[in-house]
Amino acid sequence: MDGMAPMQSAYDLDGYAAERELRVQLAAAYRLVDHFGWTELIYGHLTARVPGPEHHFLINPYGLNYDEVTASNLVKIDLDGNVISGGGYGVNYAGFVIHSAIHMAKADKNRVVMHTHTRAGMAVAALEDGLLPISMTSTQFYGDIAYHDYEGVSVYLDERERIQQALGEAKAMILRNHGLLTVGRTVPEAFLNLYRLERACQVQIDALAAGKVRQISGNVAARSREDLEVRATDKPKGDLEFAALMRKLDKTDASYRT
Repeated sequence: MDGMAPMQSAYDLDGYAAERELRVQLAAAYRLVDHFGWTELIYGHLTARVPGPEHHFLINPYGLNYDEVTASNLVKIDLDGNVISGGGYGVNYAGFVIHSAIHMAKADKNRVVMHTHTRAGMAVAALEDGLLPISMTSTQFYGDIAYHDYEGVSVYLDERERIQQALGEAKAMILRNHGLLTVGRTVPEAFLNLYRLERACQVQIDALAAGKVRQISGNVAARSREDLEVRATDKPKGDLEFAALMRKLDKTDASYRT
């Protein structure tokens, strides 16, 4: 990959090439989650809808560490949880329920879904007030973050409708008493949203532990969000950042591409 060239979205390609590029990008995202220490054993999921008329999406093989995920061992499933292809690996059912809910709705917009159980993310998810506008990073979600109440382990299909309703048009959602979730039109966009949400949560927990926090006023937070969205809203973002992170991975371990 030319480090200076813009990243081409898998959704701009055709057929086999599109799915192959999507697999490489999603596998890279799993490795990056591992790199940043956002894993909780083998749990949490990053999924991406495969281009084409079928509502198939890619998910991690259940039981593998994130640093074992590769482009070829990602499992392809449908909206009923049936494995389309995957080399004999299973799928975590709770992950299927949460992610299929979002892939079922607004399929053209929310093509990629990322869900983590990080320490900072779970801590903020346990706070009554949720994410606070106390940092530049957090303002990127001002008025653009949803909340879904914890209903127990997500193993019941009827929860899918409530997840869809809770997310609405937001780019991120805090699963209360559970963790973080972001969506995007591409892997880079969803990952950038995840990175920024995780960083906002880390800053908030650190600030609350240090003393009384100073919140940013609503009008300033809204303007900050608008100014930080420097690219047109009809185009996915995160390409430059994700390409740089993929180059970082390639310097140490490019096995995610296999």
